[in-house]
This record gives sequence, C-alpha cells and structure tokens, in this order.
Amino acid sequence: MAPDEEQFSFCAKREKEANCDQPQSNDVVRPRVSHSGMSRVLIVASLVIISRAFIGCGVRVDESSTIANGTNTAATQSPAESGGAVPILLFNGTGTSPNDVAAVQKILNGNHVNYSIVNSSQLNKMGVSQLHEYRLLIVPGGNFIEIGNSLTSNTAANIRNAVQNGLNYFGICAGAFLAGNSVSNGLNLTSGVRFGFYAAEGQGIRKAAVPIAVAGAPTLEHYWEDGPELTGWGAIVGKYPDGTPAIVQGTYGNGQVILSGIHPEAPANWRRGMTFATPASVDNAYAWTLIQAALNRESLRHY
Repeated sequence: MAPDEEQFSFCAKREKEANCDQPQSNDVVRPRVSHSGMSRVLIVASLVIISRAFIGCGVRVDESSTIANGTNTAATQSPAESGGAVPILLFNGTGTSPNDVAAVQKILNGNHVNYSIVNSSQLNKMGVSQLHEYRLLIVPGGNFIEIGNSLTSNTAANIRNAVQNGLNYFGICAGAFLAGNSVSNGLNLTSGVRFGFYAAEGQGIRKAAVPIAVAGAPTLEHYWEDGPELTGWGAIVGKYPDGTPAIVQGTYGNGQVILSGIHPEAPANWRRGMTFATPASVDNAYAWTLIQAALNRESLRHY
C-alpha cells in the first residue's frame, strides 16, 4: 500500500532530526530484524551529544571529513567536463546523504570506473541530449522529498524522457522512492506505481540489519534505514523477510531501471552497535553487481 500524505512527510521530518537515510552516532533504541522476523530487540544507546553544526541528513560526526564531491579526482568530473566519455552520472544534489554519496563513490572508485558528479542546479540545466551522454544515472539515499523538490518539473520530465530513450537508472532508498510516482516531483519510471515504506518503519524501527533473500544466491544481511518496499513494479530480485520486494529490476521504455530499498553500498562503520551475519565487503560486492547490471543492462535472476 502506498503511504498517505502524512507518511510521505515522515522522511522530511527525519531530515530535521538528522536521521533520514544516514547512520548517526547518537542511535536510539530500535528492534533488530532477524531471520525469524522482528522478534529480537537490539538496544543501541549512546551518550554522544551532537552540536547543531552537524545536524543534517547524511552527516555523522565520525565521518565529518568525508568529501561528497569526489575522493578520486582522476575519476570524477563535472557534467561539463565529461565530453561524453564518462559512463556514469552520480547525483549528489540537495537532499542526498553526503555519506551515501561517498559510499557509492567508494564502490565506483574501487572498481576503477569513471563517473561524473552532478548537483541539483547542474542537473536542472541539463537537457535530454546531455543526459544521453551517459549510460547510467545513480540517485543515492537521502531525503526523497528534498531531492524531488530540488529538481524542476522540467528536469523530472527530461530524466524520464532520457530513460525512456535508453539512459539507465539505479535508485538506492530515497533514489528508489524518487523513481516512483512520488508526490514530491517523482520521476514516475514505474507507470504510476507509488512505493511505501518497508513494514519495519511502522513498528518504530529506523535502521536494522535485514536479511534479504536474493534470487539464485545466498541470503545476505544488508543495512536498511527508512527504505521502501517496492511492491507493484518490476521483477523481484530480492525480498525482505516478510516477502515484499527489497530490490526490483525492470524497464522504462529502452532504459534499464534497478531500484533498491536497502543499502548494499553501506560501509562497515555504519554498522556500529548492530550485528550482521554478512561482512560489509560481501554486501559492497553485491552493490557493484547491481551497478554493473544497471550500467550494462544485464538481467538479474528474479523470483
């Protein structure tokens, strides 16, 4: 079921609390998802007080030195500099989590793939022909309401037209929400389908280690935070413990679209105070599998 208007504002409220799609060092008490459901409770307490200087979606004190606009200057370029030679366009605009942008960059840098960084104002200036200079647009986690509101309706239409004509799209968490028929200037790559939050959200769980059953592969525990379940669109690649889709793949016109409600790109330091059966390195390798599939239009195994 799609969330109602109040539920859609939930992530925006989290933005004020500095807890939307980013790990925090002042974690609150929350249950932990396990293979048997959500019966176990993980108590994560902290006495750390964060000053207002660090309040903002995607910022945590122990990662304050992270640079969101590129850790590998040889690999990152602005859209104007790419000249059509760079295959991936990574969005780091308003509403994205700087730490998640950095996590995606680490995956791309580790696999020696070139990419360009684009912010909201730059993306708003790009036409369909400029978008077509790239093979893949990645929109990471953050606050999907702010991301959508930072883009013009014309930009959303340009992205939709570009995907329809062959640009591929990979959306992670907020990027997956945005790909749907979001009330906040969504891209609607899903033919009208609007996504709701994974059921853990309704139980007061704000982040957890969640076992994801992957078609044709072993179950992996991934980092989840305020992410969607993706019922109603695409082929199901991965499932949450309740059977709802966590990862889906489909097409919009000629473009390949992969959406993920979880964060396979999450680094190990996001996991403090939590217990995972799967090493972060294994999850990160799976993140690269998803990126490659989107980039190269490879069909993943599905249920």
